[in-house]
Amino acid sequence: MAEYKLEVTTGGRECAGTFDHILVTLLGSEGQSERTDLDNWGIDFKTGTVSETIRNLLLVKVEKRPRFLLPENDLFCTKITVTTPEGETLLFPCYRWLSNHDIVELRGGKGPVYIPIENIRAVSFIVYVSDHWKDDDFYGYQFLNGVNPCLIKRCSELPPNFPVTEEMVKPFLENGSTLDNEMKKGNIFLCDQKVLSGIPGKIYHGEKLQVPAPLCLLYLNPEQKLMPIAIQVLDSVHQQPSEDNPIFLPSDSETDWLLAKIFIKNANMITHQAISHLKNTHLISESWAMSLLRNVPVIHPIYKLLISHFRWILHINAQAREILLGPKGSFALSSLGVDGTIELMTRAQSELTYSSLCFPEDIRSRGLESIPDFYYRDDGLKIWDIIHRFVKAMVGHFYRSDNEVVKDSELQGWIHEIFTRCFLESKSSGMNPFGDRCPETFKTVEEVVKFITMVIFTVSAQHAAINNPEFDYQTFAPNGSLLLRKPSPTAKGQSSMKTLLETLPTVGETVITATVLFVLTQDYSDSVLLGSYPEEQFQEPEVKMMMMKFQAELSSLSADIKARNAKLVVPYTYLDPSQIDASIIK
Repeated sequence: MAEYKLEVTTGGRECAGTFDHILVTLLGSEGQSERTDLDNWGIDFKTGTVSETIRNLLLVKVEKRPRFLLPENDLFCTKITVTTPEGETLLFPCYRWLSNHDIVELRGGKGPVYIPIENIRAVSFIVYVSDHWKDDDFYGYQFLNGVNPCLIKRCSELPPNFPVTEEMVKPFLENGSTLDNEMKKGNIFLCDQKVLSGIPGKIYHGEKLQVPAPLCLLYLNPEQKLMPIAIQVLDSVHQQPSEDNPIFLPSDSETDWLLAKIFIKNANMITHQAISHLKNTHLISESWAMSLLRNVPVIHPIYKLLISHFRWILHINAQAREILLGPKGSFALSSLGVDGTIELMTRAQSELTYSSLCFPEDIRSRGLESIPDFYYRDDGLKIWDIIHRFVKAMVGHFYRSDNEVVKDSELQGWIHEIFTRCFLESKSSGMNPFGDRCPETFKTVEEVVKFITMVIFTVSAQHAAINNPEFDYQTFAPNGSLLLRKPSPTAKGQSSMKTLLETLPTVGETVITATVLFVLTQDYSDSVLLGSYPEEQFQEPEVKMMMMKFQAELSSLSADIKARNAKLVVPYTYLDPSQIDASIIK
């Protein structure tokens, strides 16, 4: 690796130095470095080295973090000097104060061409969201690579309660094409939030809030961009169209279209937090962990394989029940409120399918195999395959035949309790919502491999994809808010920017939500990345070799993702294995 030498200086200004952590990331034309702590305790300047190959250094990102137990002291940074591996010295002027958790991005004063900020890959993402949240192509992009990529499905037939006509959407389709033709070609997609239908909103300042159950139609246009082309913000009580529920179109007034998109985002954020995130990663994995602890002894190979993937789940879920579902938690701030959120999760659990938890099957069932620029799918499928190969090798090492699986009473006790307490009891009718597809008992080695692959993928990659984008995408309230204070418009042409601002949450409500999202997405010093097993549970050389191969495959994928992201205006980093925790810890 090439070595870059850095020096952060204060210019000798009085009280300008700091003992706190100064974290630096270098960004170049071929990628970015890992975040490096210039940790030499220099009071007036700090030095350090970064070992990376990034080529053509463009930008230096600087973050200030507090040091444990020490009082905060601000840093006045005059400049950062970087000496490249070729011996060239580059100056990055700063001349500003940095407080704890501040982030600044510095551009070098030397260079023949000015580089626009949108072309620097790791630009502060919230700045990007606030600039582009109105853009329909960025709006559509988020259905694929934003906080909730679990919603849309390919649409071959419009729902009967979504009366979109040919005349409405023809201006937004390819010239000469029709809606029917585009559906046949597989270019029409649907986001249907019928799961919210009939759930009342909370009481807010003496009035009951409306929680719509909207529908959004999207079109993959000839430029291969996913664009919203029709939105209906339906009444959540019945989710039926009426004269008071017009279909909004991109050709409507700017504020009408923005309001319609904001109500879709509100529904998406509610179902993201309650279903995709809390229920389908945190709470469902708690049942897997509890059953493991109750049924499988610590010397069992499956226990030793899985225990590090359940490392903090009981602790973090106890906190989630207090912080998220408590009387002053973030769900109390949402349009649904705590009671409505619990009702929503109960309803969604009764409709859960095993295939929706198995990543490749979920992608296929939604008809999303070929849609372009779907990085959540591309990276997720590769991670699923890597995990599956590792689990197959591990399980196959300890179970040489299906008969050995059938006879393992402890393994059978684990899956039976999961089936009974997590899946079977979720149906008030007492019927298994998974039919024959979810095992009540394990009959084959492959059933064990598939289930454990799903478990590890859910607590690591799926949680990372759902949790880690939250602060980036949802801190800027117009791009996604749990709370909307006004009902959706009942007619076109009556909205204004004043209407939009009155609909969004207040500044105080936004700050509280942003604070929760910040906590949920922070990196922790004691995190363990996917593929790492710091607690030595196995001593068999063959098993250790399997772990090393697992780590090597994840490392190779991480390098591929970084190389791809270096070419993207909006990098997708959330399924980079170097950013994925092995277990749910936040």
